[in-house]
Amino acid sequence: MRFLVTALLSASTITALAQENTSASAEPLPWYRPRHLIAQTAGGMGMVAVGAGYSFWRDRAEADLLLGYVPEKYAGSTLSIATAKFLYSPFTVPLSEKLQLRPLTVGVYVSYTHGLINDEAMGQYTKGYYWFSTDTRVGPLLGGRLSYLRQPSPQGHSRRISAYYELGTNDLYLFSIVPNANYKSLSPLDLLTLGLGVKMEF
Repeated sequence: MRFLVTALLSASTITALAQENTSASAEPLPWYRPRHLIAQTAGGMGMVAVGAGYSFWRDRAEADLLLGYVPEKYAGSTLSIATAKFLYSPFTVPLSEKLQLRPLTVGVYVSYTHGLINDEAMGQYTKGYYWFSTDTRVGPLLGGRLSYLRQPSPQGHSRRISAYYELGTNDLYLFSIVPNANYKSLSPLDLLTLGLGVKMEF
């Protein structure tokens, strides 16, 4: 829980700085400027991860970039994880004037980890022992979010503060099903990761 609190505080600080630099004019935002900031914990993307993203197709699709961090004591060496996500939310359910629910969000992600996993760091296995890539993961995502609507931006863009969850898995977990099928050593929960985060639009 303390890592989620840290992530929330980090995102709040970044958002405050971004809002201070936002002009009150109604001129269109540059195409390269992110539409939202993100803070997340877990989900295979770092103990704490922060990033930014863009919205498309009337805010139904999003492309996010995050940079995550795992301390050395939890992984054998300090890990930094770069992640790209593409998400799609087909519909939104209004709960009140200020609250919205997106009960279904689907997507895919790819992540790259810089650092050594435990076995390599401790010298238990030589480098190259693993047949799979130890630094790159690809997988699907499924989740939902609850949003609080703020005042629209001068450009007319929606501005929300959202809390979300994401269930995910990756290529390695899925490949592990076949060799372990006869032994029933893996349950569905062993194949899933859970990420929690906040997303702030500006």
